[in-house]
Amino acid sequence: MIYLDYQATTPLAPQAREAMLRWLDGPDGTGFGNPHSPHTMGRQSHAAIELARERVAGLFPPGGRVIFTGSATEAINLAIRGSAAGARAVSAIEHAAVRDTAGALGDAIQLPVSSAGIVDAEVPIAGNTSLVAVMQVNNEIGTIQPVERLAQRSAAMGALFLCDAVQGAGKLAPPLGADMIAVSAHKFHGPKGVGALWLRDGLKISPLITGGGQEQGIRSGTLSPALIAGMGAAAQLALERKDEDAAHVEHLWNRARECFSGWTLNGSETQRWHGNLNLRREGVDVARLMSDCRDVMFSAGSACASGSGRPSHVLKAIGLDDRQAKSSIRIGFGRYSTLDQIEEAASKINAAAAAQEV
Repeated sequence: MIYLDYQATTPLAPQAREAMLRWLDGPDGTGFGNPHSPHTMGRQSHAAIELARERVAGLFPPGGRVIFTGSATEAINLAIRGSAAGARAVSAIEHAAVRDTAGALGDAIQLPVSSAGIVDAEVPIAGNTSLVAVMQVNNEIGTIQPVERLAQRSAAMGALFLCDAVQGAGKLAPPLGADMIAVSAHKFHGPKGVGALWLRDGLKISPLITGGGQEQGIRSGTLSPALIAGMGAAAQLALERKDEDAAHVEHLWNRARECFSGWTLNGSETQRWHGNLNLRREGVDVARLMSDCRDVMFSAGSACASGSGRPSHVLKAIGLDDRQAKSSIRIGFGRYSTLDQIEEAASKINAAAAAQEV
């Protein structure tokens, strides 16, 4: 099988897996201690978490603290609900974790995007807005948003700025000026089931999950040393390999654009992460295409919205009609993808698409 769905999840880095094993049981059977216990095994597990916290902190700007969560979705909920912000403004292409959470608390103002899939850095924002949420890199079309300028404007008007950096963490520079940043380990070759919320120093929020207050009094529940150690190792590796990974992705992008020359790109070609290739082809039945290419793992959009049957809100926001949105596919690649995989996948997808035109 050929895996080209990196926006949904990434392969676990061997280094992350190795880091996790020590804290599942360990070679001597003493790695399973509760990190909140005061005895030796507990202190050892706690030390592993704090080492990972330092490594994960490298993904963020200076001047903040890392709160471990079970996912980026939980981190986003904690940020939006815990900040008790009033009027909220979110971009029209936000992930459902932001859109649905903000919407559940009342009507949220949508900030429009251009046909290229980018929020205007000077987009009008209502003066009574108390929280602005704009993602760093869109998960469906890969477009990079002007988050630093939007964070600057939010601060000037007294509003908090939340950035979903799930797709950019470890790949791009962290969003400077943000008050809260959410990330997920499995999007940068770490394990599933662990994420983090970065909080600017001095910012206080209320807990979403109450109980023992284990995670700095903000998030209750026993932390998993194994998952967090894996996240820390993955974060460290991403930072060490950042330039190497980016060069590799750029090489794959250039070849992929050649291989899919008969398709139309959705979103900006330049202001985007080039590990995301969102394409459409007139008249293609994507469900049939995916069935005919079962050994190629690609998607028709966000994994979180799969099965809804509705056209992508992201593709609709950039001006595509239902037919165009439903004839679009997303191909994602990264560190462990190869040129041969890109070429073989393109050959199969192109052949299957052409067969539908006969």
